[in-house]
Amino acid sequence: MTTPSALERPDGVPFVRKLGARLVLLPAVALSFLPPRRVRDVLNLVRRGAAPATAAQARNARDAMCAVSLCCAGPCGCLPRSLGAALLCRLGGSWLTWCTGVRVVPPFTAHAWIEADGRPIDEGVPDDYFTRLMAVTPVSRSAR
Repeated sequence: MTTPSALERPDGVPFVRKLGARLVLLPAVALSFLPPRRVRDVLNLVRRGAAPATAAQARNARDAMCAVSLCCAGPCGCLPRSLGAALLCRLGGSWLTWCTGVRVVPPFTAHAWIEADGRPIDEGVPDDYFTRLMAVTPVSRSAR
């Protein structure tokens, strides 16, 4: 027996942001099919020259991805959603922290998410619920 559920899509996302989300959706989905090492390499290249994203910028990017794609809004859309949000932030000149990892408590579940200011964005779980296995963080200005 299945339990009925409905996906919640964000309202009030500006048209321009939705347009940007549609623009990065295909590259995000394509990236999601690459091996993790290649995804990390591509994101390391793309993040160059970007300022760190604020929590509001990251939330807006995540909302835009969920507004334009049912795949991204769904429970199994974490990888394209997080990649799309990262690429959308980059279009705006900023970079968030893109993460992949696993749940800390059983059962084992892999997940991809975004962070800003050291906190997961709109995951609906405590900050320490996931353990990072890979992260692509903003490049600090002093490290260049």
